[in-house]
Amino acid sequence: MPAPPGVPRLDELSRKWLDLAERRLAYFTELYRCGRWRRYYTAEQFVARVEDVMRAVKAWRGLSGLPPEKPSDENNGQRPAA
Repeated sequence: MPAPPGVPRLDELSRKWLDLAERRLAYFTELYRCGRWRRYYTAEQFVARVEDVMRAVKAWRGLSGLPPEKPSDENNGQRPAA
């Protein structure tokens, strides 16, 4: 049944929440990459937070009806050597 006019559809809402969860994951990825996470978390706390964020992304991706994200083949997920 279509949503009444002026009421957001549930798939639109779930995609917005997915976008927010993915931005949060990008933030934690950047914290890890630059090493700033050590200022705010112990290693155990940081791992627990990242796992929570990853679970949220997976849950919102499932609710939004989008297919699961596959890792990119670019550099096989590895960073270039310094």
